[in-house]
Amino acid sequence: MVLSTLDWVIIAFFLILFAGIGIFVSKQAGKDTKSFFLSSRNMPWWLLGVSMVATTFAADTPGLVTELVRTNGVSGNWVWWAMLLTGMLTVFFYARLWRKSGITTDLEFYELRYSGKTASFLRGFRAIYLGVIFNIITMAGVCLAGAKIANILLGISQEEMLLYASIIVVVYSTLGGLKGVLITDFIQFIIAMVGSIWATIYIVNIPEIGGIDNLLTNNNVIDKLAFFPDFSNTEALITLLIIPLAVQWWSTWYPGAEPGGGGYIAQRMLAAKNEKHATWATLFFNVAHYAIRPWPWVVVGLASIVVFPNLDAISETFPNLTKQMQGHDVAYAAMMTCLPAGLIGIVLTSLIAAFMSTISTQLNWGSSYIVNDFYKRFLKPEATDKEQVLVGRISTVLLMLCAALFSFYLQSAADVFNLLLQIGAGTGLLFILRWFWSRINPYSEIAAMVISFLIAVFFFINGKLDTPLVTIAGHWQLVLGVVITTFGWIIVTLLTQPTNAKTLATFNALIFGDESKFKGFGNKTISFFCGVFGVYALLFSIGSFIYSDTLKGFVLLIVTTVLGFIIFKLNKN
Repeated sequence: MVLSTLDWVIIAFFLILFAGIGIFVSKQAGKDTKSFFLSSRNMPWWLLGVSMVATTFAADTPGLVTELVRTNGVSGNWVWWAMLLTGMLTVFFYARLWRKSGITTDLEFYELRYSGKTASFLRGFRAIYLGVIFNIITMAGVCLAGAKIANILLGISQEEMLLYASIIVVVYSTLGGLKGVLITDFIQFIIAMVGSIWATIYIVNIPEIGGIDNLLTNNNVIDKLAFFPDFSNTEALITLLIIPLAVQWWSTWYPGAEPGGGGYIAQRMLAAKNEKHATWATLFFNVAHYAIRPWPWVVVGLASIVVFPNLDAISETFPNLTKQMQGHDVAYAAMMTCLPAGLIGIVLTSLIAAFMSTISTQLNWGSSYIVNDFYKRFLKPEATDKEQVLVGRISTVLLMLCAALFSFYLQSAADVFNLLLQIGAGTGLLFILRWFWSRINPYSEIAAMVISFLIAVFFFINGKLDTPLVTIAGHWQLVLGVVITTFGWIIVTLLTQPTNAKTLATFNALIFGDESKFKGFGNKTISFFCGVFGVYALLFSIGSFIYSDTLKGFVLLIVTTVLGFIIFKLNKN
């Protein structure tokens, strides 16, 4: 595909803008670690919430949704829609707790909550495990998706795309710190939403589709429209709905949907002005992420089934795609080739923005672990703020390089999604309970992490063997991982000594003060359920309007409004 001069002008303008923001805020960001990693803890809820949304809109996200729609229909999205429950748990039970802690990274939690050398070891190990290994896997998936988009829309190789994109991202991430990331995230979110909605409207009306009514009645699409899996199809029901809602949301650790909060979500809560701003930022994120943003991708995914009914159709249209890059997730990028000059420039900019916003956040978050929880804690405790910022910038460059290289070993967005879920399987309940159950100790976390990782590695290697040692469906692998890991860490918890009483008392005094740990539990529980059902009602309200079911759309919108009012009244203080 050949872009017009207008398209290149649009792309160049925004790339220069993003780099310029990093340069503009570099002086302030480089003052100290609080400025670089937490933007001095004075960020408003709306900026933090938008940044969370922008970060979870990665280059691989439209591809993942498209792949789910093409293979399992709209209801296939329940594998990630179910994580809304995790998000709402964080909003009403944990956002305030994180902000109260006053820590720089969520890994500082370990030496705040636990005691002894084991706590120190856990903090340092998690810094490398999450900040480096886990982070590189996540970013590699995003890099692969970006490479697929670039190959189809720009005709450049994976190597070229990663080289150009990495330079821009590294520039504003290393210079601007979190503040630069937040500001660029805000701009990138606006571009991404405008681009995706505008592109969807145009694609639905191309001659091959013929409008939304023709799309929804197309023979290839009509059986893909249901919001829920076919209840008579036991396998689909278990895989797509029951396991995600009954097991997955509370039991697995996944970036952006960590039970109890964590990662870059925690980083933004810690950067908030106060506890209230932390709560509302996280609530905004969950509403936008799960209810508002998915539909442009879903509709394009449905449209792609008409234009490219199978993988052969995609391969024939784009013969330069390597075998590694082929898959249903490239259908989204393939559909973007239908756009006219100017609009393709905006959409491509939005996809570049999605790539950059996620990568920049992962880089800042990962380097914060390396600097604060490994370098300063164990290698050079006396390091000055300037030295720490320098190490943060160096680690940012190295993380980007490693992620780019690892992307060559991955195949599709779904593969990365499932791998990350399996690695975190069974650890989620621990992260939920550790704030309240005093018996949980460092050995609990070490056991959970080791067991889940070993199980994930076993299933990963087993799946690559010509003759697998065991044959278990992917969803049952997840359940098995959850069961073994959960029982494993609970047994270890009961067989080992809890954190000493003095550390626990200090922790409880900081987080809960003189109040009961369970103060306001009733209001929080009501808010949780109102949030869950309210967001799902909004999600399906928008879907109903798209499906031309206006009455259902309005009814569900009223439900959302009522539940939102209840949440506001319960949490206005």
